[in-house]
Amino acid sequence: MNKNILVAPLNWGLGHATRCIPIIRELEKNGFTPILASDGVALALLKKEFPHLTALELPSYNIEYAKKGENFKWKLIKNSPKTISAILTEKQLVKKWIKEHQLIGIISDNRLGVHSKKVSSVFMTHQLTVLSGKTTWISSKLHQFFIKKFNECWVPDVNDIPNLTGKLGHLKNANLNIKYIGVLSRLEKKVVEKKYDLMILLSGPEPQRTILEEKLIKEIKNTDKKIVFVKGKVEKEQKLEQIENVSYYNFMQSEALEKTFNESEIVLCRSGYTTVMDLCKLEKKAFFIPTPGQFEQEYLAKKYKKEGLVPYSRQDRFKLDDLLAVTLYSGLPKMESNTVNWKQLFLLFERK
Repeated sequence: MNKNILVAPLNWGLGHATRCIPIIRELEKNGFTPILASDGVALALLKKEFPHLTALELPSYNIEYAKKGENFKWKLIKNSPKTISAILTEKQLVKKWIKEHQLIGIISDNRLGVHSKKVSSVFMTHQLTVLSGKTTWISSKLHQFFIKKFNECWVPDVNDIPNLTGKLGHLKNANLNIKYIGVLSRLEKKVVEKKYDLMILLSGPEPQRTILEEKLIKEIKNTDKKIVFVKGKVEKEQKLEQIENVSYYNFMQSEALEKTFNESEIVLCRSGYTTVMDLCKLEKKAFFIPTPGQFEQEYLAKKYKKEGLVPYSRQDRFKLDDLLAVTLYSGLPKMESNTVNWKQLFLLFERK
């Protein structure tokens, strides 16, 4: 029997694509054939990780960051006609692909138009509540309206306390078919010899990724610490540039990234949720610089600092000496990440 499942992450930085990697691996282990669908760097990354799988292109949501964080929400609103157009286009494409590729299921990571009444459809998100300042109640209700169109909603977190998402991934009253699938990471903790004092890991859309890259390059100029700097720019080939005590990489695939994480003492990065799950799985201490204006990352950074887990700084105020605070924090809690019964979870796609 044909068992093709469309896996479609949103192209917003690399996080949505990378957290789909363990799901794609589990689908293959359980006898399904994943078909990849996204756009931009997210699709490029998945094609590098799974060159043997069919990859399809979806329209871009045209998500752009403002140079000033406070303008981010208005930039999203300004781009919303393009986003709505992309959602309508992807609905038509999915309709076509169900026939062409004989799909029996869909897993959409935050792509609102990638679902169908004809096949079992899953929406994956860690944001049941979508923070947007004074308009949080509107953005959350709108998001939940779209989620209801799917058969199930998978939240990559636990439903107990402690958990990683807080109010983002937990609702008091939810009329949604929610399944908590545990902490998702493509990486594994390994005991290896320490090679780097600091790992800098960048991600996220432009121009904020470049703004932070330029700031951090200036900050680390006068340190003698051994640093590995992963810029998060997915290109055709991996490049390494060694400048004195700093190793600069444009990007890393899963195997190299896992090795480098394990070889590093501490990690300086965004407080994006996929990175948070990786750090949790690897039991790594970190320092966060949330993307300016991105309410979700700011909320998570403040939550972890308040709980005594991970310190953070605003991007415009960060100084290298701030990293000294890392030793005063306990690090993210150890979570059970392998409690999910994948076979049972995938039963949804076996139903006719």
